[in-house]
Amino acid sequence: MGVESIAVLWVVVVMGGAWVQAQEAAAEREAPWRIHTLFSVECQNYFDWQTVGFMHSYRKARQPGPVTRLLSCTEEEKKSYRGMDLAPTLEVPSMSRHPRTGDWYPAINKPAGIVHWLKHSKEAEYVDWVVILDADMIIRGPIIPWELGAEKGRPVAAYYGYLIGCDNVLAKLHTKHPELCDKVGGLLAMHIDDLRALAPMWLSKTEEVREDTAHWATNYTGDIYGTGWISEMYGYSFGAAEVGLRHKINDNLMIYPGYVPRDGIEPILMHYGLPFRVGNWSFSKLEHHEDNIVYDCGQLFPEPPYPREVKEMETDPNKRRALFLNIECINTLNEGLLLQHAAYGCPKPKWSKYLSFLKSKMFAELSQPRSVTPKSLQMMEVEQMQTQEQHVENSGKPYPKIHTIFSTECSPYFDWQTVGLVHSFHRSGQPGNITRLLSCTEEDLKQYKGHDLAPTHYVPSMSRHPLTGDWYPAINKPAAVVHWLNHAKIDAEYIVILDADMIMRGPITPWEFNAARGRPVSTPYDYLIGCDNELAKIHTRHPDACNKVGGVIIMHINDLRRFALMWLHKTEEVRADTAHWSRNITGDVYEAGWISEMYGYTFGAAELKLRHIISDEILIYPGYVPAPGVKYRVFHYGLEFKVGNWSFDKANWRQVDLVNKCWAKFPDPPDPSTLDQTDENALQSYLLSIECGNALNEALRLHHENKKCPDPTSISSPILETPDSISLSPPSQETTSEVTTSRKFGKIEEISTLRRSPNLKNESRESSPPAMANETFTSMRFWIIGLWAFSIVVFVAVMSLMLSSRKGQKKRGKSLKTKRRASNSGFWDMNGNDRFLRSAEIA
Repeated sequence: MGVESIAVLWVVVVMGGAWVQAQEAAAEREAPWRIHTLFSVECQNYFDWQTVGFMHSYRKARQPGPVTRLLSCTEEEKKSYRGMDLAPTLEVPSMSRHPRTGDWYPAINKPAGIVHWLKHSKEAEYVDWVVILDADMIIRGPIIPWELGAEKGRPVAAYYGYLIGCDNVLAKLHTKHPELCDKVGGLLAMHIDDLRALAPMWLSKTEEVREDTAHWATNYTGDIYGTGWISEMYGYSFGAAEVGLRHKINDNLMIYPGYVPRDGIEPILMHYGLPFRVGNWSFSKLEHHEDNIVYDCGQLFPEPPYPREVKEMETDPNKRRALFLNIECINTLNEGLLLQHAAYGCPKPKWSKYLSFLKSKMFAELSQPRSVTPKSLQMMEVEQMQTQEQHVENSGKPYPKIHTIFSTECSPYFDWQTVGLVHSFHRSGQPGNITRLLSCTEEDLKQYKGHDLAPTHYVPSMSRHPLTGDWYPAINKPAAVVHWLNHAKIDAEYIVILDADMIMRGPITPWEFNAARGRPVSTPYDYLIGCDNELAKIHTRHPDACNKVGGVIIMHINDLRRFALMWLHKTEEVRADTAHWSRNITGDVYEAGWISEMYGYTFGAAELKLRHIISDEILIYPGYVPAPGVKYRVFHYGLEFKVGNWSFDKANWRQVDLVNKCWAKFPDPPDPSTLDQTDENALQSYLLSIECGNALNEALRLHHENKKCPDPTSISSPILETPDSISLSPPSQETTSEVTTSRKFGKIEEISTLRRSPNLKNESRESSPPAMANETFTSMRFWIIGLWAFSIVVFVAVMSLMLSSRKGQKKRGKSLKTKRRASNSGFWDMNGNDRFLRSAEIA
């Protein structure tokens, strides 16, 4: 063989080897990129506009790999369905009406659709990784499973903390491995082999949980409506536990518009499942349930504020980022609709400022694909390990379990407060579970409609004391705590005790505020002057240990077990000590013993020598001026607060059923952008007040949405509620009032305080007595008003008759003048009676 031949052979061999290596390298590069994205929908306009937004964001974010829409429709629905071309689609037989049980549960279509895809799609045979999302999501950047940390056997998922069934008997009933149950959902990224093992179990466990109606209650599932609607979510968690999948849980990758992103976090997925707002503009997907917006040329969602306007609304960088995410979400949806209309051959829309913005370079830059940051990739388990390691280093043990409780009664007044507190609890990041201690008579319970508003422990009412007959609803708080401790299984080490009229803004943890056994944490109640005088000497052997505290309490469970009964007994003792109800002893300006429960707490704690750590950085009353740099964890809206002409006083909403009337809410507070920026103290006070008002309305909106209230645009009558018709006398220039009441009891707690100018810091509060809201007065008032109206009608009739007679003009003029004087006199007398009745209601 010649040299040339050998050289040619060598070149062929080298080239062949290089080609093989290149093919192997290419195969290695290509294999991981075999990603497939799935999302599940039904044949409805509601899902069609979501599909348009989802698909547009999928393309815009440059999500790798193909996407499939799992479309669950009945044969009847398919006959009139128009949206087959909206996305690459696999038709799936509808299981909305279960073929075996007849149960109507459309959410089961998600696992059923995935099982169908695995069995019948050729594409499923050529996939390594699967990303499973919901239709009501906007993708902001590529979701690449292995870059997020997913491994075979270790899927990555978003955190769904409200799935409390993973921690209780529900998990023990529905999986052999409850310890593997993860509270996850929303974003799922997993290996195809894991999905093949999981999918049938996901469907089976969904059916199983759905049929377990005995455990739909809120205290088992965390579903505040107790209707089993989140059975599919539990089906996933229990199914994953059953096949041994342990998730890498990430609480950074996905965000709900309206939430504030953590510092340094870049979410790559927006889930617009909850209502959100920017200034006076708001969006809720429920309002567009029957919207034909995909097929109506030129129709878009209402345009949100522009970026320049958003910059002027908010100075805090993270809150401003949250507002920008809100407008990015809706602008992406509208941009997708514009492109879809063009694809349908719609006429080119007329020029507008908003359309120009959507086509601008600015919007293109604002909505360009995002990449995850290192902090975004940090898993919850890693964060928890780091913080726990630090805590172990400092204290020698990991963080303890926490349980939050609050006390209410069976009334509409406490129901809307419950909705607000429970919603804020879930948004605050508070660890552990929450329980409502509901004190009701048997008669009240028969008529009560709010059983599903919160995980609930039922307590016999002590409003009317069983031994003394004394009417004192405030005693239900310590009595309920005693009952809960004696009848509930509690595995928490620390208990956080709140009032119903509170909104949580952040977690309240014993490790952050340094609570310890024998050292509870609470907030200052400086008006409890009885700690400094003879009242403490009479009611405790250790008056020097009496702390002026209340509102928020963090206490070790062992301390609470020792203390609760003493709290109840001391409350009874102080309540019975009528000789020392005077203002100079108790600080109660009405001298009616209404704050006996507060003294019962402080004297009971002193009796056991529980010395409190008193923190003024936990609680703030809306309307007060915040201390610079303090991140208060709780709003206590017990006192009236105002922003300009807008005001809120919980006492005005005692008899209004905001919970059971669809879309009822409080008057919206002012737009922050309208506030005067010159006085920084006033501005910060007003911003907190607006935040509190918005938080209550947001909770009510979500409540009505979850109740499946009809589309609010189809309701002709106004949805804005007004306070009950029984008006209250306006507060004086010096005082305002905090009022708590129960439905039937006719007793009002009123705490009077110096009127809070935005330029004042927190002032001490004085307490007031129960008012005798006598129903007889109210009834009499209506009779008087009716009699007054009747008198006016008679007067007009007589006048008409006299004028028509045309006789004795001079005499008629004199008579008319006399009658007018009499009428005017009656008017002022009536107003005098009215003022008397009003003062009687609040005195």
